[in-house]
Amino acid sequence: MNQIFERKWSDYYQAVEGRPPRETLLMALAKFEVPQFAIDLGCGDGRDTVELLKRGWRVLGIDGEAEAIARLQSRPNIDFNRLETRVMRFENLVLPTVDLVNASFCLPFCPPEHFSELWNKIVAALRVGGRFCGQLFGDRDSWATYPNMSHHTRSQVEELLQPFTVEVLQEEEHPGTTALGEQKYWHIFHIVACKESINSNHDI
Repeated sequence: MNQIFERKWSDYYQAVEGRPPRETLLMALAKFEVPQFAIDLGCGDGRDTVELLKRGWRVLGIDGEAEAIARLQSRPNIDFNRLETRVMRFENLVLPTVDLVNASFCLPFCPPEHFSELWNKIVAALRVGGRFCGQLFGDRDSWATYPNMSHHTRSQVEELLQPFTVEVLQEEEHPGTTALGEQKYWHIFHIVACKESINSNHDI
């Protein structure tokens, strides 16, 4: 991940401890009739992983930081029979076939030179009828000045979502603060999308 943030992950995990699951995950889960198999990509300390497990899903939690996985594994009341974890960075990612890929606020930390390959792996991992949920950062986000982070225009986001039926695409833009209390201008795309059959064409 971005070297600027390497030393801050411990502080970040502490700052977000106990926060509820992301809304995009909850919106995606509401569209499934039964629990299935999910990847929680960039799972952190497990705020979304725990929700998936509570709902009966099998989960593969992946994060590039060993501390994140250690924090997840130390959470109380985790059903380890349905949880697998891996410490793995975006550029080395290997994904099984799944019904849901949840990527809450992690994809912007993929270096631009690896992003296309990462996105293709996500799309390929999803079964037809499976879903992606998560966030991408827009080109007006204040972190867009960092060359080793990935940011996208709206048209680029729409192009990425061509293999999907888009169920949620919310664009958020405003000044604010990070979880660590730092000033930041946010430009975020919140996404829930269902993978179509390989021969489908869908215009957003």
